[in-house]
Amino acid sequence: MKIILSRKGFDSSYGSQPSPILPDGTLLSLPIPSKEDSIKYTELIYENKSYYDIIRELNKNTKIKSNYTCHLDPDIYPSVIKRSEKWKGLFGQSRSAQGHLHNKNVTIGDIFLFFGWFKEAILVNDILQYKQEAPDIHVIYGYLQIGKVYSSQHLPEEIKYHPHANKYGKTNNCIYEATDKLTINEKMRGFGALKYDKHLVLTKSGETRSHWNLPEFFRNVDITYHTKTSFKNEYFASAKKGQEFIIDANAEIREWAKNILAVGYFA
Repeated sequence: MKIILSRKGFDSSYGSQPSPILPDGTLLSLPIPSKEDSIKYTELIYENKSYYDIIRELNKNTKIKSNYTCHLDPDIYPSVIKRSEKWKGLFGQSRSAQGHLHNKNVTIGDIFLFFGWFKEAILVNDILQYKQEAPDIHVIYGYLQIGKVYSSQHLPEEIKYHPHANKYGKTNNCIYEATDKLTINEKMRGFGALKYDKHLVLTKSGETRSHWNLPEFFRNVDITYHTKTSFKNEYFASAKKGQEFIIDANAEIREWAKNILAVGYFA
């Protein structure tokens, strides 16, 4: 089994603001803007607010406009848009990033752990605001265990809305569909978004968000885009580029993944 740390959501280049840790603990990853896609921020709804409204409340100077479309990927929040009854969580990848997954033999049974840039948000007069003193941190906000890979097969109807469906048949383009159950913890679905817990935070307290506090046993495994020199005396220096960091999971890594997903999981 491989564990893949996958960087997704708003960053300093796309969106230019952190995704919010909402007052109820929801880790709401904001998908990046994309002119190639068809789903608008105004069409995505969380708790009776559109993603566009959430972005505007958090940052009145945002460059995101009401007509902007976004790249809804990974798609792991069940209720944000209307779904087919057959729908499961999906994640797509293409070009060199998919080449990296292919070259490392990422396949059925492997688990993506999605992380991104987050900051705590609070409600002030029913308006969301970033908590001024809250740190900017990398947090694991969701997961997907691969149950099926679509690369050259016929796409089922319930998948054709996905942003990578419009790249279907092109070189190095895949859509990964979730399993029904998570094999390392069969009480959990094969995909999901997580509620905030300190154990999901990658960033070491007091450090910049790319300086992580990984357990010591990570020194014993290879992490793509990193070397042994990524481990400093005080922190792990995560790569600033690269979307997927792939780890061949030994027993300790699998147990770590099982435990952190369990603390953030909600049915």
